Amino acid sequence: MAKLKTYWKDFWRYRFLLENLVGRDFKLKYRRSVLGVMWSVLNPLLMCLVYWVVFTSLFGDFRGTGIDNFPVFLLIGQLLFSFFSEATTSGMSSILGAAPLLKKVYIPKYIFPLEKACFALVNCLFSFIALILVMLMTGSRLYATVLLAVYPLLTLFVFSLGVALILAALTVFFRDIMHLWGVFTTALMYFSAIFYNPDTMIASIGGISVYRLICLNPLYWYITAFRYAVLWGKPLTDMMYLVCGACAAVSLFFGLLVFRRTQDRFILHI
Repeated sequence: MAKLKTYWKDFWRYRFLLENLVGRDFKLKYRRSVLGVMWSVLNPLLMCLVYWVVFTSLFGDFRGTGIDNFPVFLLIGQLLFSFFSEATTSGMSSILGAAPLLKKVYIPKYIFPLEKACFALVNCLFSFIALILVMLMTGSRLYATVLLAVYPLLTLFVFSLGVALILAALTVFFRDIMHLWGVFTTALMYFSAIFYNPDTMIASIGGISVYRLICLNPLYWYITAFRYAVLWGKPLTDMMYLVCGACAAVSLFFGLLVFRRTQDRFILHI
């Protein structure tokens, strides 16, 4: 509890720095873009269009797959996975990128992975405009349960932050992690049920059902919980509340543990 109070005091003391860092990244990302922040809306729309054309050509109109509105189904998975990927990938190199600053002044080092996760969340929120547009174009209903989507989104943020803290700490000592993580996230994407309904899968790997393997992926639960609330108008199940919350808590706990135990040696390796 004392450690949590210390983290909170540091966070409150440096909250303006966190805001400035997020604002700086936002300006750097869009300063030479003609479309600016609109690209956060157009990019997921264009990607959704590409996926929709490809998978519709391969699988037809998705009848019998349990997917009633494939564009919205696809875009939800795409946006949440992109949020996780951006938060962890950018957070992974955040300490190395802040090396010149850390060598000159004292700043709590966890601020940098936290800032990258916050920036990824801001981008994700802007991208939800694309989701709203696709829902309107496809005639998707707006359910009261949409408010429940806040829970999987916020717990995904905490989960991503915990992973980003672990990666940021390990990358300082092992630079190869930056290359391996890209390969891992690519494999993870196919086990996150982004563009297919896992309930209809009957294949197995090594005698283990593919569906069971997918259920071991925390991102599957965050994406499915969000779809329950937004696309299907269903309340979240007790298992969704439990898995999403537990994965977030465990991730943040180990993230802070690893980061705290290694941060004093960062200066010797950056």
